[in-house]
Amino acid sequence: MSMTIGLAGKPNAGKSTFFKAATMADVEIANYPFTTINANRGVTYVRTECPCVARPKRCGHCVDGIRYVPVELIDVAGLVPDAHLGRGLGNTFLDELRQAQAIIHVIDASGGTDIEGNPIDVGSHNPMDDIDFLNREITMWMFGILKRNWDRLARKIQAEGLKIEKVLSEQLAGAGVDEYHVICSLSECRLDHNHVKWSDDDLVRLCDAVRILSKPMMIAANKADIAPAEFVSNLKSLDQIVVPTSAAAEVVLRSASKGGAIRYNSGDDDFTIIKPDLTPAQKKGLESVHALLMKTGGTGIQECINKAVFELLNLIVVYPVEDEGKWSDKNDRMLPDAFLMKKGSTAHDLAYKIHTDIGSHFLYAVDAKTKMRLGEKHELNNGDVVKIVSTAK
Repeated sequence: MSMTIGLAGKPNAGKSTFFKAATMADVEIANYPFTTINANRGVTYVRTECPCVARPKRCGHCVDGIRYVPVELIDVAGLVPDAHLGRGLGNTFLDELRQAQAIIHVIDASGGTDIEGNPIDVGSHNPMDDIDFLNREITMWMFGILKRNWDRLARKIQAEGLKIEKVLSEQLAGAGVDEYHVICSLSECRLDHNHVKWSDDDLVRLCDAVRILSKPMMIAANKADIAPAEFVSNLKSLDQIVVPTSAAAEVVLRSASKGGAIRYNSGDDDFTIIKPDLTPAQKKGLESVHALLMKTGGTGIQECINKAVFELLNLIVVYPVEDEGKWSDKNDRMLPDAFLMKKGSTAHDLAYKIHTDIGSHFLYAVDAKTKMRLGEKHELNNGDVVKIVSTAK
C-alpha cells in the first residue's frame, strides 16, 4: 500500500473523529486542542464498483459488489498559526505531513472553534478564515527548509554549473517534493535566471507553487450537520474540492454496524436496523442519524476519501489477473488484487507495478473483459481487468 493521505487542520476541528470514522481505529477524541500529540496511522478504503458484478458469481473480495481498496491515512497533530516557527506542535505536524501525497483539510464548518482550536459558540468563527493559514504554514515550512542553506547553495550552483531543479528537489526531498514538482514550479514562477538575485519573496512564491503541486489539498467541511447553512455554502463556493461531512455521524453508523445493530457499508446513503432489541437511547441516536442521511444523502466521509483518490490525485483502479478467462490468479482466486494507478498509466506501467522483472520482460497485455491484446503503450481505464504476458520466470 503506497498511497498516503494526510488529515490536516487546526486542533479540535474533528480530525481525530474523521480518522476514527474512516478507519475505525481507537483514537482519543476530546473537545480541547492538541488531543492528538503523535500522528495516528490507519487504513481507510476507497469505494468502487467491483468488476465481478458483470459475472455470474461474486469474487469474494468485495461486499455485495462493492470493492474497498486500502489507502493509508495519517491524522497529524493540529496546526495553529505560525506552526512553521515551532508554535504548538507545528514541527511534529509538518514532519509527519511530508509522507502524504494528498491532504484533506478538515475544517470546523460550524464555526464552533476559534483559530487556535478553542471551543466557542457555534457560528462565532468564520471557517473561511481557516483556509489560507494552513496553505501558508506548509509554504513557509518549505521556505524554511530552503532558506537555511540558500546563500551557500546559490553560490555553489553558480560556481559548479549545477542544475537548479536537481539541487532544489534534493533540498526539499524531505518535504515529499520531487524534481518534476520543482521544474513545473520554476516554469510557472518565471523567476530571474540569475538565482543568486532571488529574494525571500521569490523563494516564498516558488515554495507556494511547489506546495500546490506536491501537496494537493481538498476540504472536508466537518460538523456540517450543526453548521449555519451560510458557512457551508461559502465553503462550497471555493475553487477547490469541498465535501460537507459529519464524522460524528459516521462513527455512530460504523460502531452500530460493528456491533451488529445495523447493516451499513461506508458510503451508503442509508442503513437497515437488524437488531430488534435496541435501547431507547440507541433508537433515538439512530433516528437522528437517519434524518441527517435523508437530508444529505450520506455522512460525506467515504465521499471525501473517494474524491481525494479519484479527483484530487487522479487515480484509477486496475485489477491484474493471470487467467483472463476466469479473472483469477494461479491459485484460482478471482480478482485478488486491486491496484491504484495514475490516470494515463499504460499496460507496461502495470507490469512494472506488479514486479520489476515482469515489467522488464513485458511482451503484451490482454484485456480480460474483451480478450483483446494490448500493446505496452495502451492506456488503462478505471475498472480494467488485465493479464500481463512476459518472459519473466
